[in-house]
Amino acid sequence: MRNHFGLVLLCAVIAIPAAEAHHTASAAARIRPGLKIFSLPAADPQPPGRPTFGAILLGGAGDVDDATRFLCRHAHGDEVVVLRASGTDAYNPYFHQLCPNNSVSTLLITSPEGAADPAAIRRVRDAHAIFFAGGDQSNYVRFWPGPMQREIDAAIARGVPIGGISAGLAVLGEFVFSARHDTITSPEAFANPFDPKLTLDRNFLSIPVLRGIITDSHFSERSRMGRTVAFLARILHDGWADPARAIGIDQETAVLVEADGKAAVVGKGSAYFLELAHQPERCAPGKSLTVHGVQAYAIRGRPQANGTAGFDLKSWTGRGGASFMLDVANGVMTRTSRQTHPK
Repeated sequence: MRNHFGLVLLCAVIAIPAAEAHHTASAAARIRPGLKIFSLPAADPQPPGRPTFGAILLGGAGDVDDATRFLCRHAHGDEVVVLRASGTDAYNPYFHQLCPNNSVSTLLITSPEGAADPAAIRRVRDAHAIFFAGGDQSNYVRFWPGPMQREIDAAIARGVPIGGISAGLAVLGEFVFSARHDTITSPEAFANPFDPKLTLDRNFLSIPVLRGIITDSHFSERSRMGRTVAFLARILHDGWADPARAIGIDQETAVLVEADGKAAVVGKGSAYFLELAHQPERCAPGKSLTVHGVQAYAIRGRPQANGTAGFDLKSWTGRGGASFMLDVANGVMTRTSRQTHPK
């Protein structure tokens, strides 16, 4: 699997004739402050159709080919735009290979000026799919507000499919762990749910099927169940939602979401769907967290999406997975299983 970290931000463009663009090397298209655009034409271009909304939510540390194909099927041809704030054009040859009917452009945006550049705005306006790479989500919430943020929302509203991995996943929900002061661990969030590093933003993007939800990546591998429970407690305490919900996704795992909220889990790990429907018993600055009765549902990834397991984001119910409950008392979490996880 390929590891890709950093969001694509527009920073520079160097003109290269299309005929000279190699199938596995991007052509950069123009030099501007804070912006680089790298492009590859479609390997097998077809007349494009109208894009249909879908979302791919990836847990990080490796792509999931079935998720990438899902995104491109919903694009119905034309261009996939990759957005990032650091890194390279490494996603271009990957999309070029798996999605032969789609051209692909990476926008490497490294400043608010780059995000507002008309060339970047035009690419997003014409996109048939948008994918947010990994890296540091604080760059996204710092660089994108304004024209870029509005253009992404407009694309979503007209049915353009969306995807994100790692930091790119973090910014897709209505609520965002923005990491403005670095990341935070589960023990730190339990010890003080108002730790300065626990920075939450909301309404960064407007994705209807992800309203009321916060997302988290590298979930099992980095023991992030606890911090996500703390995020939910803060969201309830601060009056942002009732109930508050979360989706946590393991590495090399993806949740594929249709426009109606029906979701499947593919890949090597699991996805976790959490809900807190009441105020936490104790959520106060400088005090350890106490919250009981967090409802959870886990679904193990499959090699391909199928009808044996899935989750409905609208009704917040699942099938083919495992229900359990999480309780946190004085910063210590316990888990109570309710059924055996399917094999």
